[in-house]
Amino acid sequence: MTETIASTDTPRNSLLMVAAGGVLAGILTPLLVPLIDRINGTRGDFPIALVAIPFAILVLILLRRFSPNPWWAAATAAIVTMIAFVGAVKAAIWIDGQAGDATRAVRNILAGLAGGFTGAAIMALGISLLPAGPRDAVAWLPMLLTGTLAGALLALDNALELDLTSVLYPVWQAGVAAALAMALRRTKPA
Repeated sequence: MTETIASTDTPRNSLLMVAAGGVLAGILTPLLVPLIDRINGTRGDFPIALVAIPFAILVLILLRRFSPNPWWAAATAAIVTMIAFVGAVKAAIWIDGQAGDATRAVRNILAGLAGGFTGAAIMALGISLLPAGPRDAVAWLPMLLTGTLAGALLALDNALELDLTSVLYPVWQAGVAAALAMALRRTKPA
């Protein structure tokens, strides 16, 4: 009986640790912006990708811990995460521009939903193509849903005029990291 209770707590505890890692990565993410702005010679989307380093490191750790993927696949997933971050930012900016007549709050909500979905979708697609990535689309639905809904917190960040802090990043990264861990567990051998 005790073994049964302990074994059911372990997955819950590990998901809480994953979510805590996501919160930590989300707190560090906006703090990197001023540091990256000081790097001379960075152009284009590269500085945006560098902001995603804390979350990319967490994704790398998750792939090593929760999947039988080789080390190079975990490193690839980290790069995919940085690409997803750039894609999410680009999608949010594009949607914000397309919703020109809407109020600022509505534009921010729509932009956040689009960015959240885009980031989660690029990650899901990229990681599913790895050697031991889950191929079942249902495994990725919690991550897509969490990423999309948490993206709407962009409106709160903008309403509070947050700069070096964020509500969006810790919540999005914690939720997506936990959903990623659950998706990866579906392919982990028993």
